[in-house]
Amino acid sequence: MGIINSVLGKFFDLLLLPFRSLNPWAGLAFISLLTGLLMLFIYRLTSNQTGIRAVKDRIKAHLLELRLFQDNMGVTMKAQGHILRANLRYLALNLKPLLVMIVPLILILAQLNLWFGSEPLAVGRPAILKVKLKPDVNVLGTEFSLESPDQIAVETPPLRMEELKEVDWRINPTSPGIFNLTIIAAGKSYQKSVVVGGRRLEKVSSLKVKRSVLDEALYPGEKALPRESPIKTIEVVHPAKKLPIFGLRLHWLIAYLGLSILFGFALKKPFRVEI
Repeated sequence: MGIINSVLGKFFDLLLLPFRSLNPWAGLAFISLLTGLLMLFIYRLTSNQTGIRAVKDRIKAHLLELRLFQDNMGVTMKAQGHILRANLRYLALNLKPLLVMIVPLILILAQLNLWFGSEPLAVGRPAILKVKLKPDVNVLGTEFSLESPDQIAVETPPLRMEELKEVDWRINPTSPGIFNLTIIAAGKSYQKSVVVGGRRLEKVSSLKVKRSVLDEALYPGEKALPRESPIKTIEVVHPAKKLPIFGLRLHWLIAYLGLSILFGFALKKPFRVEI
């Protein structure tokens, strides 16, 4: 999974490079357009286009039947039954392409969350570093320390919470840039990146996870922690990024899915895809 994440990460870095100093909407719209095209390609390749076209024609015919024979109860009831069966057939025909789309969509969403999910830390504004531990770790009896560069001030000693299996520090960045924090647990070192300031669109990995296929797929920003590590996750609590629109602040996922669907339906006729 690490190799896949590395390749996808570099690919998205390249795609979003021209948009890093622009409004985040520009980069999100570009990726949404590419996603719409990708989903159309997958849909056309994996779906039964002839069957979908036929079942949609059948639904239209039965709807016309309802309109023409609306005064005949027997005919209308029969037409409604045909419409229900045709809709079930339509859903069945869409099941295969939707299942195929899930995997690339999850990988895309995970990469986009690095770019649009969190804001970098602000200079002079404290943040919390959270280290979640495995259930069998003795939080009070294990030695923990945090090493940071000069640009990241560590303002508190480790706060140990045995019930939560968590150790926290409060950090305060004093300069913009990308830095590494080093957490030392039971004599072993683990690193976590921190992004401070930067351009309007920055790649931010807020959570570093332990090695597993699912966790690495969902949080691909950094190399995973080794399986034998006593640490489950390391998190720097970044502010959530919101996209401004008409005086509102919209979550990126809503905007991305909406734009992708819009582009997909807008381009289905030019690319001769029956949905």
